[in-house]
Amino acid sequence: MISLNNQKCVPCEGGIDPLKRSEFEQYLDQVKAWKVIDDKELEREFVFKNFKESLEFVNKVGAIAEEEGHHPDIFIHGWSKVRLSLVTHAIKGLSINDFVLASKIDQL
Repeated sequence: MISLNNQKCVPCEGGIDPLKRSEFEQYLDQVKAWKVIDDKELEREFVFKNFKESLEFVNKVGAIAEEEGHHPDIFIHGWSKVRLSLVTHAIKGLSINDFVLASKIDQL
């Protein structure tokens, strides 16, 4: 099994199929806190003690996303909660990039 933390996201311009559950199940143990939504999206919510911590976290996620060239949808709500959604938009589903980025975010 490959370690997601040691991988690098690769550009995806489409033209490939999204991963099927049977293909991405092997990665789920490495991103246990994330929920798979309709086999097309990874989602996780983080809770902080205040708005400032939420923003600091979002900025750290942004730095990782820029470094990897793969960007999550980020929702700040309730002033102390951040929900991240990962999907490879070019293929309208999950790719290895989503699992790599989730794994790296979990290291924060």
